[in-house]
Amino acid sequence: MTLIVHITSPAQWLQARQNGEYCCASLLTDGFIHASKPEQAIAVANRFYSGQSDLVLLWINPARVRAEIRWETVLDHGTFPHIYGRLNLDAVVGVTPFVTNAQGVFEVLPPLP
Repeated sequence: MTLIVHITSPAQWLQARQNGEYCCASLLTDGFIHASKPEQAIAVANRFYSGQSDLVLLWINPARVRAEIRWETVLDHGTFPHIYGRLNLDAVVGVTPFVTNAQGVFEVLPPLP
């Protein structure tokens, strides 16, 4: 099973659990939920979440996602999975804290629990 990951805040994850599905701002602004392959997560986190330390990583089984997933190329950065719709919670197979080092840099991908 090849998993994909999504970076979010604990508060957004809590809201998703209360709502029964996950939605974030990018679904409204970009039309999809940004995700990545696990090996891309460190670079993504350092590019878009620099200095933020209170984050979690959602580990997602794409075979369980009900919304369409499109693998799209981002110029000079590779191909990424984009989820075109709300994320059903049963597709999330794990949630792990995603923290920085003392300098505010993401270095280590947390293991799937």
